[in-house]
Amino acid sequence: MTVLADDEPEGATPLTPEAREGLIPAGVTLRRELNEYEQANITEARLWAIDRKRNPVDVPFCKNLHKRMFDDVWRWAGAYRGYDTNIGCNHPQIEQQLYQIVGNTLWWIEHKTFQPDEIAVRYHHGLVLIHPFPNGNGRWSRLMGDVLARYLDRPVFSWGGSLLVGDDEVRDAYLAALKKADGDDFPDLLAFARS
Repeated sequence: MTVLADDEPEGATPLTPEAREGLIPAGVTLRRELNEYEQANITEARLWAIDRKRNPVDVPFCKNLHKRMFDDVWRWAGAYRGYDTNIGCNHPQIEQQLYQIVGNTLWWIEHKTFQPDEIAVRYHHGLVLIHPFPNGNGRWSRLMGDVLARYLDRPVFSWGGSLLVGDDEVRDAYLAALKKADGDDFPDLLAFARS
Protein backbone atom coordinates (compact mmCIF):
# COMPACT_ATOMS: atom_id res chain seq x y z
CA MET A 1 0.00 0.00 0.00
CA THR A 2 1.22 3.52 -0.72
CA VAL A 3 -0.09 6.40 1.34
CA LEU A 4 0.92 9.73 -0.14
CA ALA A 5 2.91 11.94 2.24
CA ASP A 6 0.87 15.04 1.36
CA ASP A 7 -2.26 13.03 2.14
CA GLU A 8 -1.23 12.68 5.80
CA PRO A 9 -3.17 14.92 8.19
CA GLU A 10 -1.14 17.33 10.33
CA GLY A 11 -0.21 15.77 13.65
CA ALA A 12 -1.03 12.21 12.55
CA THR A 13 1.33 9.39 13.38
CA PRO A 14 2.94 8.47 10.05
CA LEU A 15 2.28 4.92 8.91
CA THR A 16 5.53 2.96 8.95
CA PRO A 17 6.25 0.37 6.26
CA GLU A 18 5.79 -2.32 8.94
CA ALA A 19 2.36 -0.98 9.88
CA ARG A 20 1.34 -0.73 6.22
CA GLU A 21 2.09 -4.43 5.75
CA GLY A 22 -0.79 -5.19 8.09
CA LEU A 23 -3.45 -3.64 5.85
CA ILE A 24 -6.31 -6.06 5.16
CA PRO A 25 -8.39 -4.36 2.38
CA ALA A 26 -6.71 -4.57 -1.02
CA GLY A 27 -6.24 -1.61 -3.34
CA VAL A 28 -6.03 1.22 -0.79
CA THR A 29 -3.65 3.91 -2.03
CA LEU A 30 -4.74 7.14 -0.34
CA ARG A 31 -5.27 8.13 3.29
CA ARG A 32 -8.88 9.16 2.56
CA GLU A 33 -9.63 5.65 1.23
CA LEU A 34 -8.06 4.15 4.33
CA ASN A 35 -10.10 6.53 6.50
CA GLU A 36 -13.34 5.28 4.90
CA TYR A 37 -12.54 1.65 5.74
CA GLU A 38 -11.45 2.58 9.26
CA GLN A 39 -14.52 4.75 9.91
CA ALA A 40 -16.89 1.91 9.01
CA ASN A 41 -15.05 -0.38 11.44
CA ILE A 42 -14.97 2.32 14.14
CA THR A 43 -18.72 2.94 13.83
CA GLU A 44 -19.45 -0.71 14.68
CA ALA A 45 -17.01 -0.68 17.60
CA ARG A 46 -18.46 2.58 18.90
CA LEU A 47 -21.97 1.13 19.05
CA TRP A 48 -20.64 -1.93 20.90
CA ALA A 49 -18.60 0.12 23.40
CA ILE A 50 -21.11 2.87 24.19
CA ASP A 51 -24.07 0.50 24.54
CA ARG A 52 -22.24 -1.69 27.08
CA LYS A 53 -21.85 1.09 29.67
CA ARG A 54 -18.88 -0.82 31.04
CA ASN A 55 -15.96 0.64 33.00
CA PRO A 56 -13.25 1.16 30.36
CA VAL A 57 -10.54 1.80 32.95
CA ASP A 58 -8.96 -1.58 32.36
CA VAL A 59 -5.93 -2.60 30.24
CA PRO A 60 -7.61 -5.62 28.59
CA PHE A 61 -10.56 -3.36 27.64
CA CYS A 62 -8.08 -0.85 26.13
CA LYS A 63 -6.64 -3.52 23.84
CA ASN A 64 -10.03 -5.07 23.06
CA LEU A 65 -11.57 -1.76 22.03
CA HIS A 66 -8.67 -0.93 19.69
CA LYS A 67 -8.99 -4.40 18.16
CA ARG A 68 -12.74 -3.95 17.62
CA MET A 69 -12.17 -0.50 16.10
CA PHE A 70 -9.64 -1.66 13.49
CA ASP A 71 -9.84 -5.47 13.11
CA ASP A 72 -11.45 -5.32 9.66
CA VAL A 73 -8.67 -3.02 8.41
CA TRP A 74 -5.40 -3.90 10.19
CA ARG A 75 -3.94 -7.30 11.13
CA TRP A 76 -2.17 -5.65 14.08
CA ALA A 77 -5.37 -4.18 15.57
CA GLY A 78 -5.21 -4.37 19.36
CA ALA A 79 -1.49 -5.20 19.42
CA TYR A 80 1.04 -2.79 20.91
CA ARG A 81 3.49 -1.11 18.58
CA GLY A 82 6.95 -2.68 18.61
CA TYR A 83 8.87 0.47 17.75
CA ASP A 84 9.14 4.09 18.85
CA THR A 85 7.15 6.82 17.08
CA ASN A 86 7.14 10.62 16.90
CA ILE A 87 4.77 10.64 19.89
CA GLY A 88 4.29 8.30 22.80
CA CYS A 89 6.40 6.51 25.36
CA ASN A 90 9.20 4.16 24.39
CA HIS A 91 7.58 0.97 23.15
CA PRO A 92 8.96 -1.34 25.90
CA GLN A 93 7.15 0.87 28.46
CA ILE A 94 3.69 0.76 26.85
CA GLU A 95 2.04 -1.81 29.09
CA GLN A 96 3.58 -0.39 32.28
CA GLN A 97 2.38 3.11 31.31
CA LEU A 98 -1.12 1.79 30.55
CA TYR A 99 -1.35 0.17 33.96
CA GLN A 100 -0.19 3.44 35.52
CA ILE A 101 -2.87 5.60 33.82
CA VAL A 102 -5.49 2.94 34.62
CA GLY A 103 -4.45 2.97 38.29
CA ASN A 104 -4.43 6.77 38.44
CA THR A 105 -7.86 6.99 36.80
CA LEU A 106 -9.39 4.38 39.11
CA TRP A 107 -8.05 6.40 42.06
CA TRP A 108 -9.53 9.65 40.66
CA ILE A 109 -12.91 7.94 40.28
CA GLU A 110 -12.87 6.37 43.74
CA HIS A 111 -11.73 9.56 45.49
CA LYS A 112 -13.70 11.97 43.27
CA THR A 113 -10.46 13.88 42.66
CA PHE A 114 -11.97 15.69 39.65
CA GLN A 115 -15.41 16.15 38.15
CA PRO A 116 -16.48 13.23 35.89
CA ASP A 117 -15.79 15.12 32.63
CA GLU A 118 -12.29 15.99 33.78
CA ILE A 119 -11.58 12.40 34.82
CA ALA A 120 -12.62 11.17 31.36
CA VAL A 121 -10.60 13.89 29.58
CA ARG A 122 -7.53 13.22 31.73
CA TYR A 123 -7.86 9.50 30.96
CA HIS A 124 -8.07 10.30 27.24
CA HIS A 125 -5.01 12.56 27.49
CA GLY A 126 -2.99 9.94 29.37
CA LEU A 127 -3.79 7.37 26.70
CA VAL A 128 -2.77 9.79 23.94
CA LEU A 129 0.59 10.36 25.67
CA ILE A 130 1.27 6.63 25.73
CA HIS A 131 0.25 6.09 22.07
CA PRO A 132 0.30 2.30 22.49
CA PHE A 133 -0.72 1.18 19.00
CA PRO A 134 0.84 1.56 15.54
CA ASN A 135 -2.00 3.87 14.50
CA GLY A 136 -5.50 5.02 15.43
CA ASN A 137 -4.45 6.20 18.90
CA GLY A 138 -6.29 9.54 18.78
CA ARG A 139 -9.59 8.04 17.65
CA TRP A 140 -9.22 5.16 20.11
CA SER A 141 -8.36 7.41 23.07
CA ARG A 142 -11.29 9.74 22.31
CA LEU A 143 -13.64 6.76 22.24
CA MET A 144 -12.11 5.55 25.51
CA GLY A 145 -12.91 9.00 26.95
CA ASP A 146 -16.46 8.73 25.63
CA VAL A 147 -16.98 5.29 27.15
CA LEU A 148 -15.67 6.52 30.50
CA ALA A 149 -17.92 9.58 30.34
CA ARG A 150 -20.95 7.31 29.78
CA TYR A 151 -19.84 5.03 32.61
CA LEU A 152 -19.67 8.11 34.86
CA ASP A 153 -23.24 9.04 33.80
CA ARG A 154 -22.18 11.86 31.49
CA PRO A 155 -22.99 12.25 27.79
CA VAL A 156 -20.35 11.34 25.25
CA PHE A 157 -18.09 14.19 24.16
CA SER A 158 -18.42 16.07 20.87
CA TRP A 159 -14.63 16.56 20.45
CA GLY A 160 -15.10 19.68 18.35
CA GLY A 161 -17.87 18.18 16.25
CA SER A 162 -15.98 17.87 12.98
CA LEU A 163 -12.67 16.47 14.21
CA LEU A 164 -13.10 13.23 12.33
CA VAL A 165 -14.22 14.94 9.12
CA GLY A 166 -10.85 16.57 8.44
CA ASP A 167 -11.48 20.18 9.49
CA ASP A 168 -7.92 21.52 9.87
CA GLU A 169 -8.99 24.40 12.12
CA VAL A 170 -10.74 22.04 14.54
CA ARG A 171 -7.82 19.58 14.44
CA ASP A 172 -5.36 22.41 15.18
CA ALA A 173 -7.48 23.49 18.18
CA TYR A 174 -7.50 19.90 19.45
CA LEU A 175 -3.72 19.54 19.08
CA ALA A 176 -3.16 22.89 20.83
CA ALA A 177 -5.42 21.83 23.71
CA LEU A 178 -3.56 18.50 23.99
CA LYS A 179 -0.24 20.35 24.11
CA LYS A 180 -1.49 22.55 26.96
CA ALA A 181 -2.70 19.45 28.79
CA ASP A 182 0.82 18.05 28.48
CA GLY A 183 1.72 20.78 30.99
CA ASP A 184 -1.20 19.80 33.30
CA ASP A 185 -3.32 22.68 31.95
CA PHE A 186 -6.68 21.04 31.13
CA PRO A 187 -9.32 23.79 30.71
CA ASP A 188 -8.86 24.07 26.92
CA LEU A 189 -9.05 20.31 26.40
CA LEU A 190 -12.14 20.11 28.62
CA ALA A 191 -13.78 22.93 26.67
CA PHE A 192 -12.79 21.36 23.35
CA ALA A 193 -14.19 17.96 24.39
CA ARG A 194 -17.61 19.55 24.96
CA SER A 195 -17.48 22.00 22.00
